[in-house]
Amino acid sequence: MSGFESKPAAREAVWSRLEAEEQAAFPFPPTGRIPNFKGARRAAERLLDDALFDGVRRLKANPDAPQRFVRELALERGIELLVPTPRLRAGFLRLRPDAIPAAERRKAVSLSGMKRWGEKVELESMPEVDLIVTGCVAVTGEGKRCGKGEGYSDLEFGILRELGHPVVPIVTTVHPIQIVEDFPRETHDIALDLFATPDESIRIEAPLEPPNGIDWDRLSESDLEAMPVLAQLRQSSSPSR
Repeated sequence: MSGFESKPAAREAVWSRLEAEEQAAFPFPPTGRIPNFKGARRAAERLLDDALFDGVRRLKANPDAPQRFVRELALERGIELLVPTPRLRAGFLRLRPDAIPAAERRKAVSLSGMKRWGEKVELESMPEVDLIVTGCVAVTGEGKRCGKGEGYSDLEFGILRELGHPVVPIVTTVHPIQIVEDFPRETHDIALDLFATPDESIRIEAPLEPPNGIDWDRLSESDLEAMPVLAQLRQSSSPSR
């Protein structure tokens, strides 16, 4: 797919084409969300088979539908999950593979299952992760990515950086339709080190520079009220604010 002058244009083109070519998967419609796609499980298998996952013991994973298979396979391989709650309203949940019966793993990585099997993680005890799995609407071969436009993946990365956690690889799974030529990138946007489709894994040869933390100027008081974890982080990291 060709280049775009804006991220919204890239999103709309991807959503439209996934639907028109009947490559989207439940939930429908793909518009307005991180789109699920046909072949998502094959893409997840390919992703976890990459050498980048060697030695990974804990990862942060997005809660969206297309990466459900990544979360499930990670638990099967004994990898612990740190998952943000939807819209960061309740912070993060921790899913320990040794605490979830094998027969329950598929349910455990669903939104409802994570509420049951996940344990709430307080900001001060947030564990470091070895790798980050993010959801994307569109990606480029250079490693740019855009989500559905609400910025949660960038905020989640920023939280870890504000806590002093190290930069780790960022990966995702996508349908080939989601790979576009180009779109603009903003300074707060995270970028990819690797993405996998049902047919191939694409490693970014020269990963783009990651953000340093959270751009607090982009957040309103209503944002902080809706996401208490951010208000807590701002207060603890900069008492003078």
